[in-house]
Amino acid sequence: MKKFLVAIVAVLFAAPSFAQISSGGFSLNESTVYYGLRMGLNVSNLTGDATDTGAKPGLNLAGVLGIRVSDSTPIFLESGLYYTQRGAKKNKNTYANLNYLEIPILLKYGIQATDEIAVLPFIGPTFSYGISGKSKYGDADKVDSFSNDLLDFKRLDAGIKLGCGAEYNKLYLEMGYQFGLSNIADWKIGADDASVHNGAFFVNLGVNF
Repeated sequence: MKKFLVAIVAVLFAAPSFAQISSGGFSLNESTVYYGLRMGLNVSNLTGDATDTGAKPGLNLAGVLGIRVSDSTPIFLESGLYYTQRGAKKNKNTYANLNYLEIPILLKYGIQATDEIAVLPFIGPTFSYGISGKSKYGDADKVDSFSNDLLDFKRLDAGIKLGCGAEYNKLYLEMGYQFGLSNIADWKIGADDASVHNGAFFVNLGVNF
């Protein structure tokens, strides 16, 4: 977590210099394409048949691409590639670390709050693939989160992301919540299939070019 906080501080100091030298960025007044970098905090949990667990902090890293899709209305379509850490934690001996590559497809609506600040609420689906992670259950040894015989998680996940962002001089800040729609549990409770869903609150800081 200390390394994560140091990285956030580095982005805070570096972002103004990026904004000064960049060209482009998006405007609510004209059609445009923009590129962005995102870094932030992800506070995740597992719901359903994993309700005895608590929240686990993690990292978000992303590159995004957005395009205005209407000449008359400030509507933007944004996608990109995210690396995101999720899962849940009960204590030092019981936790699930789930690391994903994620592609969101977000619809954003731009609102000119002031001459310098644009507010952009957004919503859209997300599609994720689990790439790594270790989980631990009580006194048992750590196991691979996505390929073990004890409590296996499915690699594919889909959900809905909603939130709101704000841009000032190409600096961008957003926060929101992501609801998991897919059942990511690949085990049974007795004779029934278990049901577990991802959920995460996120705060991201970045720049748009």
